[in-house]
Amino acid sequence: MSAQTPPEGTTGARVEVVGLSAGYGRRQVLDSVRLTVGPGGWLAVIGPNGSGKSTLLRSVLGFHRHEGQVRVDGVPTNGMPRRERARAMAYAPQIPVLPEGITTSDYVTLGRTPHRPLLAAPRGVDRRVVADVMERLGLGPMAKRPLATLSGGEQQRAVLARALAQQPRVLLLDEPTASLDLGHAQQVLDLVDLLRRQDGLTVVSTLHDLTLAGQYADRLALLSGGRVVAEGTPAEVLTAEALSAHYGARAQVVAGPGGPAVLPVRSVG
Repeated sequence: MSAQTPPEGTTGARVEVVGLSAGYGRRQVLDSVRLTVGPGGWLAVIGPNGSGKSTLLRSVLGFHRHEGQVRVDGVPTNGMPRRERARAMAYAPQIPVLPEGITTSDYVTLGRTPHRPLLAAPRGVDRRVVADVMERLGLGPMAKRPLATLSGGEQQRAVLARALAQQPRVLLLDEPTASLDLGHAQQVLDLVDLLRRQDGLTVVSTLHDLTLAGQYADRLALLSGGRVVAEGTPAEVLTAEALSAHYGARAQVVAGPGGPAVLPVRSVG
């Protein structure tokens, strides 16, 4: 499905990143990045370590100081109140802070915070949204279990559930398959793709695994040296030449049933 062809009944938003630059102190990490994601599309940001992928997501969310502009359906986010921005965009970090002594249901309920008055207890609508999200993600039987007792894959789903409980129009995922084995990584990405198609969510993610990026995302953006050096369909971006130039990798790219797959090539001699 093309990023420019949103699912029927889409609720996703168009995201535009215009001339975004960011860094840490005097060290510039991102330099005039430009990206566009259509409603209901999935853009995966790839690139070698240190290329600025996580910084880009945090800047889009307004968590990291930056120059340039981010627009959601044409509205600059730098003028949005924080709660309104949280209702538009939800974030699942690579290394989430998981509170101790909290149940899975209570953790997911934290995602409803932008939708209710400050310090107010969860309302009936909040409990219904949380129950629905947890059921869809297969977390219903774990609602009363302490979050700390869940497996890594289950905790990853709980983090995703908390983000979805915000009922966002844009879902930003930083390495959602980090520390997961292949089976659990596929389960998480299958789930994201299903929810995107059912609800029309716009998804922006970073992905370390290039084959998974090529299989699941509509479009890829390759970051290198703080700039977008390639953007397009997975087949257009994942080339042996690009992997050699920007990753220093020897690899063969082969066509698969769901998209291109990257095969490392052993050095001979």
